[in-house]
Amino acid sequence: MKVLLQRVQSAKVTVNSQVYGSIDRGLLMFVGITHKDDESIVNKVANKICGLRVFEDEFGKTNLCLDEVRGKVLSISQFTLYADCSKGKRPSFTDAANPELAKRLYESFNSCLKSNGCVVETGVFGAEMLVDIVNDGPFTIMIDSKEL
Repeated sequence: MKVLLQRVQSAKVTVNSQVYGSIDRGLLMFVGITHKDDESIVNKVANKICGLRVFEDEFGKTNLCLDEVRGKVLSISQFTLYADCSKGKRPSFTDAANPELAKRLYESFNSCLKSNGCVVETGVFGAEMLVDIVNDGPFTIMIDSKEL
């Protein structure tokens, strides 16, 4: 599992010209699931993210987590995080999970975030989406379950 998270002042996702999810201060997460992932990996990653100290305190140090700043999450499914560009000019996505598994684990990930007290907005799984972001920093981190 890979999650590209960006600290944002605001973010929104639009599907078919309609805003589907929108947050103010918080984290935009692009969530990639591979065919090797399972519930335990999803829970481990979600729990890690909920405790990450990526927001600045009154001294400008990144000492605060999402809950401490009353931040929200905009979670977007993103199979392209598993693109393999090592051969040719067209990316291969063979490491990405099949849609059935990916959707189930993506929903489980969002549920785990919610059970940790996060307010979670989402995009639409498998849809063409437009994502508007106002980065804060910018502050971007890649979380890879292989490294946890």
